[in-house]
Amino acid sequence: MKAFIVKKYSKKEALQLTHVTEPVAKENEVLVQIHAAGVNLLDSMIKQGAFKTFLPYKTPIINGHDMAGTVVKVGPGVKNFKIGDEVYARVGDYRIGTFAEYIAVNQSDLALKPRNLSMEEASSIPLVGLTAWQALVEIANVKRGQKVFIQAGSGGVGTFAIQLAKHLGAYVATTTSAKNMDLVKGLGADLVIDYKTQEFSKLLKDYDVVLHSNREKAVLEESLGILKTGGQLISLVGPPTPEFAEEVGLPWYLKIVTKLLSSSARRKAKKLNVSFKFLFMRAEGNQLGLIKQLVEQGIIKPVIDKVFPFEQTNQALSYVETGRSRGKVVIKIR
Repeated sequence: MKAFIVKKYSKKEALQLTHVTEPVAKENEVLVQIHAAGVNLLDSMIKQGAFKTFLPYKTPIINGHDMAGTVVKVGPGVKNFKIGDEVYARVGDYRIGTFAEYIAVNQSDLALKPRNLSMEEASSIPLVGLTAWQALVEIANVKRGQKVFIQAGSGGVGTFAIQLAKHLGAYVATTTSAKNMDLVKGLGADLVIDYKTQEFSKLLKDYDVVLHSNREKAVLEESLGILKTGGQLISLVGPPTPEFAEEVGLPWYLKIVTKLLSSSARRKAKKLNVSFKFLFMRAEGNQLGLIKQLVEQGIIKPVIDKVFPFEQTNQALSYVETGRSRGKVVIKIR
């Protein structure tokens, strides 16, 4: 089968299109013929080796985390899926490889795709949907009437998180550029801040939750400052914390490293009597099943910027790396 591989960790080297052996569905796995794959900044970071300290993939590897497709084989022990099922997933860490024609997926990472979506639309959801769900539902437990600040509202996570937060009954503030204001308002944002001309730290206060996705240290500190007492900042970009190191089972020396890296943020949060948590989302088929229900009810709709043909996977990844995409970027494989 055809697949795009990371031959070696590199910031400059592109993914290589090559022929590899078709995977086999093992115990508790299904073999999926991939129709479309979502493209994420995470894919670029994996290619560059940004996570090799705690996700040490042995290259060469097939890249890609999101997909939608059709089940063509089921392994022994699979009970919830059958041949012909249309499915979608953010495949598990160490099991990535959606920039390919086929992939073997553990049934626990998989869900039936929303019936009202195309394959391209469905493939755009898993990673950003699970990120938003795990931040706003699982960790923050957002309640009706709470105030939630979602940074980068026109991005992949942002467009999904705004809709989810509104469904949960929150008042939602977000940042974006002037050209994307109508987009995020249409998704339900109550207060839209032009990050180029306005300072969110001067406009927002007493927020219950911040979904943080900006890598600048100053933005992190300002974000902690807009929270009310007992509020929660959930960061998608770090710094990673000792709690995260414990969750993923990192060795003792990396736990010390995360303690040092996050010391300033944790100290600031403690001083303000708020919480700081780093989220590195995980694959979770059951949660995708719940998201499927919201999509089929019309509560959440995918936002897709561009669809690239499979042969232009590197161009799709480069476009995501610019940070200018509105919603998600997808590659069409079949």
